[in-house]
Amino acid sequence: MSRVLITGSTDGLGLLAGQLLAADGHAVTLHARTDARADDARAALPAAEGVVVGDLSTIAGMRAVAAQAEDAGRFDAVVHNAAVGYQELQRVETGDGLAHVFAVNVLAPYLLTALLTPPDRLVYLSSGMHRGGDPALDDLQWTRRRWNGSQAYADSKLWDAVLSAAVARRRPDVLANSVDPGWVATRMGGPGASDDLAQGPVTQAWLAVSDGDEARTSGGHWYHRARRATHPAVSDVAVQDGLLAACAELSGVPLP
Repeated sequence: MSRVLITGSTDGLGLLAGQLLAADGHAVTLHARTDARADDARAALPAAEGVVVGDLSTIAGMRAVAAQAEDAGRFDAVVHNAAVGYQELQRVETGDGLAHVFAVNVLAPYLLTALLTPPDRLVYLSSGMHRGGDPALDDLQWTRRRWNGSQAYADSKLWDAVLSAAVARRRPDVLANSVDPGWVATRMGGPGASDDLAQGPVTQAWLAVSDGDEARTSGGHWYHRARRATHPAVSDVAVQDGLLAACAELSGVPLP
């Protein structure tokens, strides 16, 4: 049995992955943005070991989630699933002065990775859209560029894949991988999504707990349990280190 924390798991792919893992006998801790959503998560997965609560759009909320997770004891795996999509029609700024998409999709998994006792495995949810991401590091918060919600989302998913590769390189004793779950009909993906929803949560759950040889590798990018090529920036050490430095400066916490 493995203990697994899944962020952004009150519905959608996060909840589906939790249900798969719980059905196989693993101890799953869910994450909700609010207490009301935590009640929804408990109702959707009564077998969950626990629910941590915090708004991952704020640094204080990220820290609160990390503190609750640490209090619950070390996890064998963490699945960084929480994300916001590409529907924001204008740049939304958080209380910390960050672009909302970057805060939730990139800084939150970075800071949780930095603050939590390292698990054996880390899984970061990326997207096929990451291949259209812009690897430039000079305007991560979209303060100079004209806002484009689709591009901001693609950038964030590129940074998730970069973060995963950076962690795999920096922590050779941890299995770190990124996942493209496909375009599936969740609340984020929308009803027109064309991929298989049943397959959407499978790869991240498999990477989190499987004893199979392929699942016990690091530094990969996966789609439906098969390795996929990434944007060239993902394997660029200078880009990796640049992202880590930017996130350390924004959060005040370097990656140990």
